[in-house]
Amino acid sequence: MATDTVDYQDAGVMQYAAGGFTGAGAAVDVTLGFKPRYIKVFNETDATTWEWFKTMAATKVIKTVTAGTLTADTGTAILDNDDGTFTLSATLAASGKVCSWIAFG
Repeated sequence: MATDTVDYQDAGVMQYAAGGFTGAGAAVDVTLGFKPRYIKVFNETDATTWEWFKTMAATKVIKTVTAGTLTADTGTAILDNDDGTFTLSATLAASGKVCSWIAFG
């Protein structure tokens, strides 16, 4: 039998932040002020999304491309720094790409 690891907060307690940027081909550091449990980034230019959940491996995210294909992206597109900040890779923040993100903690 597999063991399920549950990560939760007390009822009624949730933190939220959202933002956006135009990529410059360099990594983007985001300071939230809380530890995220879910991060989603949407590349508006190419209609690609990346999603990260707290229980996932540090280097893994779910990537969905325009055609709807889901893949396990291991390129560290979203890196939780475990200190209330996260980093978006230079590949994700490619030059000229318009991106929006949302995070819940």
